[in-house]
Parts: sequence; structure tokens; C-alpha cells
Amino acid sequence: MVGQRPDEAPQAHEGPDVPPGEVGASSRGQGAAAKNSGRVDHNARWDELDASQQDNNDIVPLTRAEAEQIFGAQVSRPSRVTPFRVVAAQVVLSLVATLAWWLFYKPPGSAALSAFLGGAVCWVPGALFAARLKQLSRGGTVLNWMLGEAFKMGATIAMFVAIAFWYHDVQWIALLVTYLIALKTYWIALAWR
Repeated sequence: MVGQRPDEAPQAHEGPDVPPGEVGASSRGQGAAAKNSGRVDHNARWDELDASQQDNNDIVPLTRAEAEQIFGAQVSRPSRVTPFRVVAAQVVLSLVATLAWWLFYKPPGSAALSAFLGGAVCWVPGALFAARLKQLSRGGTVLNWMLGEAFKMGATIAMFVAIAFWYHDVQWIALLVTYLIALKTYWIALAWR
């Protein structure tokens, strides 16, 4: 870059307050350049804030009484909604939707089976994820949660692909509508809490 010393790495444009001639300034020279040019070094300000936050650990957790005063008495009560209850609700909704497709679609066989498979695409990966959560309940980390979600998405995609390849009489409307009905159970569970 023009005007850059050979020992300095090129820097990205830092914002509208950086003059075009100072884009390549090194990190140790930025402070001096900022003082000379009269511009504000935002990175230095964030570094100061981070340092003051680390030194100032005045965060005090709420006591049970304070939490109950702010959020109400139900804050101490454990949630009634568990992953297995959500999966059970998904199975029930899938069976109800399958029955509806069986009763109201002509011919009923392929539509009802497609509807059941659509529900299964939702609740089978959910059941596997819930079982994984129960297995890892004592040593659960964010990484385990993310891996479980990735497995759940992969199982869902694999089931859709398997249905597309091996079930040639699939009724896509019945499958997708039932899948979406079962998928909305998560929202019902959030309201149910």
C-alpha cells in the first residue's frame, strides 16, 4: 500500500472518521495518529470500558424474595413443560391431523400416511433430541446443545429425503401441513408454561 512501511500489516477501513491516508496505520501508531489528527480512537475507548468492567464486579444476583417480588410467585415453581411433554403433544397433534386427513381426503390412504409421516418428521428428531438432553442433563454444555440441534436438523432433512425417494405416493400437501402443525407445538408449549 502507498505510504505504508514494509513491517506494518494492512488494516481495514475503520469507519467514516478515518482519513483515507491513515487506513494503513499500525495498531501501535493509531494512538499517536489519533492524537495528532484530533479524531477519536473508538477501539481505545472500548478497551478502557472493558478494563473498567472487569475491575468493577458489582453485579449482585437477586435473592429469592427479590425475584418473587419482581417476577411473581411463579418464579420459584419449576416449569411444567418438559421436552418429553412437547414431543408427546407433537405425537397427539400428528395423530389428530392424520385422522382428519383420513376422514376428509379422498382417497384417504396415501394422504393419511403422508400426514403421519409429516408429523413423524417433526417428532422423531424431537424425541431423539429430548432423549439426548435427558442423557446429558448433568453435564450439559452449550456445545452439547448445539450438537443435539445439529443432529436434529440433520435427521429432519434425512427423513424428508428418505420420504421423497422411497414413498412414491406421497401427498406433499398433507405431509407439509401436518409437519407445520406439529412444528407449531413449540409455540403452544411456550404459551402453556
